[in-house]
Amino acid sequence: MFAILMLVAGCDTTEDFPPQDPDTPNDPDEPIVVVKPDHPELPLLGDNQIIRHEAYTLSYNEKYEQAEWVAYELTGEHAASKEFDRTDDFRPDSLVLTGSAELADYFKSGFDRGHLMPAGDCRWNEKVMSESFYMSNMSPQNPQFNRNRWRFLEMQVRDWAVKYGALYVITAGVLIDGLPTIGDNEVAIPNQYYKVITDTAMTKGIAFLLPNENLNKDSIQNYFTTIDEVERATGLDFFPWLSMEQEQKLEGKTDTSLWGFKYK
Repeated sequence: MFAILMLVAGCDTTEDFPPQDPDTPNDPDEPIVVVKPDHPELPLLGDNQIIRHEAYTLSYNEKYEQAEWVAYELTGEHAASKEFDRTDDFRPDSLVLTGSAELADYFKSGFDRGHLMPAGDCRWNEKVMSESFYMSNMSPQNPQFNRNRWRFLEMQVRDWAVKYGALYVITAGVLIDGLPTIGDNEVAIPNQYYKVITDTAMTKGIAFLLPNENLNKDSIQNYFTTIDEVERATGLDFFPWLSMEQEQKLEGKTDTSLWGFKYK
């Protein structure tokens, strides 16, 4: 693991998001001390552009013309808010240096502009709600999937945020070679979407891998998995600052009894 200095577009300064590597202490005889970073929700940073908006951070993968991950903290207060309605002001993200996907890419494609950070998580602030409609926060989703089981999972995450106080959420499509595309910008259509969720104390985690298809006769509960499994599917490294022992406990297994489902 290593730290990479990245320019976070949209900020006034260059920020350093250094993933911790507690498994390689300077003195092997010294105990490992894990220091929680300022942005604990961020996966290990790679070569793609990192963009910071008001309420979420994303890693934009130009090859697939969408984010490979969107990460944010969702508090119970924000999840419960109903103060602002959807703005529906879909638009390109001018902070993407290579240019983001555009509305025309989705026109008559048969796919929805599926939110990664949901608009429903953003009703606590008008600016945050508007920023959720950047095309960098969209991915082509089967309409029945987007409007039903994906929406139910989003609702479930908000319910957990209210129940447990705050969560870290990381989500996007699984981006692999050979995916079909839409539009002149060749926006990739993922076969699967993932969500990785932990409490902010990092005592429990749960993940989901759902196929991008009509799941109306199915339940989101059938698609929970481990964080490790999502890492294998995506090639990403979540919570790289954790010690190996913590990673194994948090990412290697999922105990659904620690969560409890309200939605199917």
